[in-house]
This record gives sequence, C-alpha cells and structure tokens, in this order.
Amino acid sequence: MRRELAFGAAALRRRPTLLLAAWSVPEILPTAAYGIAVAHATDAFLGGRSGAGLCWLAGLVAAAGLGAVGARQVYRRLGELVEPFRDELVRLVVGGALRRGVAGQRTDGALSRMNRQVEIVRDTYAGLILVTRTFAVTVVGVVTGLLSLAPIIALLVVPPFLLGFAASLAILGTAAQRVAASLSADEHLTTAAGTAFAGVRDITSAGAEDFAADLVGEPIDAHAAAERALAKVAALRTLCFAIGGWLPLLVLLATGPWLIGRGISTGTLLGGLTYVLLGLQPALNTVMAALGDSGLRFVVTLGRILDSGPPARRQLPAVVPRGHQVRLHKVSFTYGAHAEPVLRALDLVVPDGDHLAVVGPSGIGKSTLAGLVCGLLPPTEGRVLVGRVAPGELSAELLARTRVLIPQEAYVFSGTVADNLTYLAPHATAQQLEQAIEAVGAAALVARLGGTRAMLRPAQLSAGERQLVALARAYLSPAPLAVLDEATCHLDPEAERRAEEAFAARPGSLIVVAHRISSALRAHRILVLDGKEASLGRHTTLVRTSELYRDLLGHWQPPHDREDQIQPAS
Repeated sequence: MRRELAFGAAALRRRPTLLLAAWSVPEILPTAAYGIAVAHATDAFLGGRSGAGLCWLAGLVAAAGLGAVGARQVYRRLGELVEPFRDELVRLVVGGALRRGVAGQRTDGALSRMNRQVEIVRDTYAGLILVTRTFAVTVVGVVTGLLSLAPIIALLVVPPFLLGFAASLAILGTAAQRVAASLSADEHLTTAAGTAFAGVRDITSAGAEDFAADLVGEPIDAHAAAERALAKVAALRTLCFAIGGWLPLLVLLATGPWLIGRGISTGTLLGGLTYVLLGLQPALNTVMAALGDSGLRFVVTLGRILDSGPPARRQLPAVVPRGHQVRLHKVSFTYGAHAEPVLRALDLVVPDGDHLAVVGPSGIGKSTLAGLVCGLLPPTEGRVLVGRVAPGELSAELLARTRVLIPQEAYVFSGTVADNLTYLAPHATAQQLEQAIEAVGAAALVARLGGTRAMLRPAQLSAGERQLVALARAYLSPAPLAVLDEATCHLDPEAERRAEEAFAARPGSLIVVAHRISSALRAHRILVLDGKEASLGRHTTLVRTSELYRDLLGHWQPPHDREDQIQPAS
C-alpha cells in the first residue's frame, strides 16, 4: 500500500497542487459559519428579532457564495493533476505488455488493465484528491465552529465521530483482500470471455457450446462470489457510519434537556445539530466511501498495474555475437500447452552471407520461424543461436544491431520521411539515406512526398508504399541479418525483385518468407516447411525431391510459363 500511495503522491504536480490547496481555503469559512449562523438566527427569530435573524442568514448565503467560487476553481485545477497521471498509467501498461511480449512472457490481463483498470485508478485518484481536500476542509471548519459555538457540544459530538472513523479504518485490511480478489476474478473472466468470443465460429461449427459454457462459467461464478464478499464489507461500512454519523446526533438529542438546563440556548443546540447533519455526517460518509471503496480500488488496482509494468532489466553478461550465422537445433514451437506444434524438431543452419527463402502453405509456421530467429518468440524446445548467442543472452541494443525484421504489415509513423527512414540508424548520413532510397526503389515515392524533410502521414500511404518505407528503413539498419516476412507482398513483381536484390547485395545474410515463386528462385537455398519434415536445398534439387515444393511451384506459376524458363539463382 505504501508503494501505491507513494506513486500517487509523486504524481502530484507541484503548481496545480498548491493552487488547489489555496482555492480550498475559502470553503472553510462557510463550513465554520453555517452552524453559528443557524444558532444566532434561530435565537433571533425566537426572540422576535427577525431583522437580526435575516442578517445572519444573509451572511450565511454570502459565505456560501464565496465557497462556491473556491469550489469552481478547485475543479478546474483537478484536471491538471489527474490527466497527466492517467497518461503515465497508460504508458506503464503498454510498455509492460510490449516488453513482456517481446520477452516471451505472458501478457494475460493487459486488455483489462488498459481498458478498465486504468480508468478505475484515474477516477479513484481524482476522487481521493477531492475527498481528502473536502474532508480536511469540513473537519477544520466544523471543529472551529463547534468550539466557537459551545465547546461542550464538541465534547459530545467529536468522540463518537472519531470512533466510527477508526472502525472504518480497522476493516480496510479485509476490504483490501476482497477488492484484490474481485479484480483478479475480473481479469480471469475477461481472458476467458475473450477466448470464447474469439473462437465463437469454431465453437459453433464443432458443437462445443457446452465446453465453452464451462470455460466461461467457472470465472463467472468466481467473479460473483468475489462481488458478494465485497457486499459484506459494504455492510460493515454501513455499521461504522451508523456509529460515527448517527450516534453523535442521538447523543446530542438525548442530552438536549441537560444542555438547555446548563444554559445552552435552543438556537445553539440547533446549530450543533446542523454541524452534525450537514457537516460531520457527509464528511464521514464521503471519506469512508473513499477509503473503503475508491481508496482500496485505487491501491489494489494501481498495485496490479505497477506489478505488470516493464520488468526490471536483469544485468546481462557482456556477450557479443561472433558473426551472424543462424543455427536452430531441434527447435519446436507451440502456441499453447495443448496445441499441435507449429514447428517440430527443426534443424537449420544459415551461414553468414546466405540468402534463404522459406516457403510452404499458409499457417505452416513461416512467420513463426521468422519470430524465433529474431528473438520475438522463445522456442518451446531446442535452441536458437545467432552469432553463437541465444537471443535471451543479448541486450535489446545488441539484438537491434544483430538482426532486423520487416513484417508484412509495415509500421510507419507520423513524422518526416527522414525520421521514418533513419529510425534504426539515427546517425545515417544524407548520402547513406539517398543510397538506401534508391536501392530499394523508393525514390519516386520520396519525391512524390516532397523529399526526406517532408511530413509523412501514414493514412495517406498505400500498403505497398508503407512497405517501401519499411524496406528502406531496414536497409539502413546496421543489422547484418535481414528477415523479410512477406515484406513485399503489396508490391508488384518488378518492385519486389528490385527490393530483394538490393537486400541480397547488401552485406550480411537475408532470409525471405516468400509468397511468390520468383522470391524463392532468387535465393541461394530454399527451405520448404510442411508441418512434419522440412526440406532444404536448391530449386533444382527440391523439384526432384519435394512433392510439396512441386505443388507450390505449379500453384505459383502462371499457366503459360515454361519450366525451362525457370532458373534458380546461383
């Protein structure tokens, strides 16, 4: 709890906090004055002095107006505190999910944290700021007013008020555990429901509705049980409020005759009742709701977000890759504990300077292989080495300098053309930039955009144009190993040829996940994945030995092509 409260306190920006506190001061005046004004106005009216009574009420209205001005300014300053805090939470959740995903760790619950829990923390954070301010203002104002009105009434009212407040604090530990259980149940329910919804077509076609109902039913029951446990805590909170909020009122009413006998006027007694009903009761109710509900949700939910943030970077040994040879030894990979392996006991060596094309039917594991080579996925079994080093043994900086992956859906961001192209090589010279643009065939696109200093808007580019930008960016990268995962699928055959030949001529190695036969024919070697056994060789060899490769070759070739026109790259 200390960590979460310290995080929230550290997020308070100094200037908005000071302004919020300063504008809270005017609210103390009406809080302290309304009991006194009611007492004197009542005595004045009972004594036949209507004018004096009206003056006291007019003064109360004026004090309330002053407090309203302060309250308006308080709400204006609240956004300056809350919105930057929310932005920091979003960065924390997204950064944590990305880092854990890249590291091959589970990211369950990230969606719930992003959509629901961040908003819970944001709203409760704002509520805690307001409640803390309001509670302080109210207590200071009421105690000041009671002492000015009649100290004996303060002695009768304040002790039960503090007793109820202390009782509400005593149940916070139990409440925190039940809030944590509720949030955990919510995450499990979100994950289970998301899994069921994503596979609704498969569930329906396979007649697995009962299985899906069981899959989601257990988290639903657990979530309902957690919510019932929270309801019991709410009942205890109601009892605490009865002690701290209603008991002072009963004590004051019960001792009324005794107080009047000691010289306390009717107006003074009514003023004390006003302080209890309009001051202490609302303040206690608000602070209990904040600490027992919103406060606990803030602490528990923020704790889960902080725990899911970017993992602490472990100190990696000073390992430097020797070359960029790719070696896979008995590598298998599955996307779930009970799923069929996408890759099974794969052995593969890609020497320095090699040009390998990976082919196979859709869904056979070509992109999975690219992810394994680039360190985005950890193998379920076996070992992946690049430069004789496993990806997990390298820092993020060394990984980026060793290999570069260009996926099918190219990433382009708003900024200048140069910013996009030099993202992986920030120190590239203008000559190197122009060379990369020309090599991959992006010169016409850059000229149309207005040059390298022109602003680039992703929505204004076609899928093929975004791929050209990504290809030029990767070409500039210092990484000697380039992996093209269908990175040219939106280009025409001639543009694809130019880009692949540029990467083949670039110093280093090239692995191409091919979607056209021409990409395979340009490679030195071809890897055919069929889900059981992989075949590796040159085009002429695979035509003789691999039935799947012959099927793919016949599917890819236009009917008018003659096989004697197809020549593999040397």
